[in-house]
Amino acid sequence: MSERETSERDSLPADVQQRTWATGDYRSIGARFLLAAELLCEAARLRAGEEHLDVATGTGNTALAAARRSARVTAIDLVPELLAHAARRAEAEGLTIGFRQGDAEALPVPDAAYDLVTSTFGVMFARDQEQAAAELLRVTRPGGRIALACWTPSGYMGRMLALNTKYRSPAPGTRPESRWGTTEGLRELFGPDVAIEAGTRELWWRFSSPEEHVRAWCRTYGPTVMTVESLDAAGRESLVADLTELVHELNTDEETVLMPLEYLEIVIRR
Repeated sequence: MSERETSERDSLPADVQQRTWATGDYRSIGARFLLAAELLCEAARLRAGEEHLDVATGTGNTALAAARRSARVTAIDLVPELLAHAARRAEAEGLTIGFRQGDAEALPVPDAAYDLVTSTFGVMFARDQEQAAAELLRVTRPGGRIALACWTPSGYMGRMLALNTKYRSPAPGTRPESRWGTTEGLRELFGPDVAIEAGTRELWWRFSSPEEHVRAWCRTYGPTVMTVESLDAAGRESLVADLTELVHELNTDEETVLMPLEYLEIVIRR
């Protein structure tokens, strides 16, 4: 294999991830996850003046939450459009955050540089999960913390992501993203030399109806948009039906959608 072919092969996962999250409109999705970011900073006991890195920052929810708490924040994401949106939000609030484009599997920062490293529904989507976990450990100072919010396999998001694979096969060897949302998966990823504290939380999803939620989801959430675009008309109809059935199953309200989104809130100490 030539050097050029090797380079193209190695860059493919990042290219696919960048295209996935640039598809649709994650801004409207991320706006619904604000509470998880705020709670994660509280769970991590973030202190003023700490060096903080937010990985796969997306629209910047956790980076902004940390900056409001007087941390010294760097935020990294693959998608330039999302970084630009996050930077506009920071400017509007008068917050200082260093935004950088980069891959969670090869973070462009030095070893042991941060007191706190976070990711809110972000790093769990890395293609090479072991490499992403190793990178989080690499950049965390001895005695520092890694704080994560990750979807569980049993919640709506975990089940929805699993449903996507029914219609669009993942790359060979790919592990479910929701592996990060289990204590067993975290032990496999981070090894025995860390202390892991984890507990489940819920966000609540609100839409006027299950059908309206599914319509919006298929337009805005990158992984689902990519799946929809890969299907023929019959496949799209089947996926929409399965998603609608899932929402009906988990919905707690008879008139609208009031649906729990279960996730695991995690603090890992080196």
